[in-house]
Amino acid sequence: MKRTFFSLVFILFIGQLVIAQESKTTGLSLQQCVQRAVGKNINVKTARIENEKSGYKKEESRSALLPKINLSGSFQDNLALPTTVIPGSFLGQSGNIAVRMGSQYNSAASVSVSQVLYNRTALLAVEITKQSAALSGLSVEKASEEIAAEVAKLYFLTLTTKEQEKLIEDNIARTEKLKNITKITVDNGIGKQVDFDRISVNLENYYTQLSNTQATQEQQLNMMKYMLDIPQEQPIALTGQADTLLVESAPSTMSDFSNHVDIKLLQSQQEINMLNQRSIKSGYLPTVSFSGLFAYQGLQSQFKNYFGNDGKWYPYSYFTINLSVPVFDGFEKRSKSRQAKLEYQKTQEKLESTKESFSMNYKNAMNNYQNNKTNVTRQKQNQKLAEKVYDETALKYREGLATMTNLLQDEISLSNAQAGYLTALYNFKDAEIKIMSLNGDIKNLINK
Repeated sequence: MKRTFFSLVFILFIGQLVIAQESKTTGLSLQQCVQRAVGKNINVKTARIENEKSGYKKEESRSALLPKINLSGSFQDNLALPTTVIPGSFLGQSGNIAVRMGSQYNSAASVSVSQVLYNRTALLAVEITKQSAALSGLSVEKASEEIAAEVAKLYFLTLTTKEQEKLIEDNIARTEKLKNITKITVDNGIGKQVDFDRISVNLENYYTQLSNTQATQEQQLNMMKYMLDIPQEQPIALTGQADTLLVESAPSTMSDFSNHVDIKLLQSQQEINMLNQRSIKSGYLPTVSFSGLFAYQGLQSQFKNYFGNDGKWYPYSYFTINLSVPVFDGFEKRSKSRQAKLEYQKTQEKLESTKESFSMNYKNAMNNYQNNKTNVTRQKQNQKLAEKVYDETALKYREGLATMTNLLQDEISLSNAQAGYLTALYNFKDAEIKIMSLNGDIKNLINK
């Protein structure tokens, strides 16, 4: 009985230990979130699968240039030999004579070899698949950078919401203190009940804001768990700071975006279009191939002699050089070549447009970066000043030198200053992420 009791206690202890470990909060830095999201994101996984497939396609296209070797064999039992009619004069007789020709059992075993000696289209197909593999690799890079930017934005949005929660809690603490003081003055007949009621209304408004902010942050954390493939019941905490600098030094002017993944994708596609056009034109060239066969044929009237010393096996072999010269295809290749040329031109136009778009977007991003950086500094100073003004007005109110109206006006100004600071702070983070996405530094969040 005692043994059973201690076993039960041990099992319960282990169960509680496992639950405690599962409920332990997981701290996540920005790099950890980005790297985990890149490893778990469905778009990145799909791009990696396509990249792996492109490697096999490259091997498939190369196989057209390698030798082909086939082994074959057959066995035939002629239940009724075919009959043919020959002139009787062949045998010194008149008329036609029906003759059954062939043997009861026929068999054959052969090995055949074929090899392309020259096929320009097949050679270019290998080049196209190589370029397609490079394109697939760039698609993985693009998907990774996109999810990195999304996670970074959500990360700092969640931190900004956490900062908002702290500010609201500070407002609640100040208002609670003021409410208690006002309550004392009302009880002593010095203060006004309406002032106490106004403070109570503001306090309830703060509690409502706090509840809404906490709910919003919970939703943001749930979205982060989803993007990182973390169980929803697992608590997580973001260890970063909302004002952490992502761009250490002021970004410099850029005019060359050739290293950006989007530009590389278009250049790779353009190369494929050019190779397609060359491949179509190569269809006008002749192709040369070699084929050969070596075989044995068995002809027997009785099955028992098949593998004996009396077996009749006859070898035969040949080799062939095949030359194919295209003459006229109804203008099919000409039409395809013109289509491929237009595809090349379309990609070229898109490439030029994308470069111009990057130049414009980068200038705008730099402008937003500088503007929001200045706004963060100004709004932070404005918030501190609003706090100072509010504290001075609250002191004067307690001393009877300021009215509740003055205090409420300063409180509204403080709330507006706090909201302005949080908005400027997140806009600054968004501007930094935009800069990093355009100049290629976003990959640093993945590779660190």
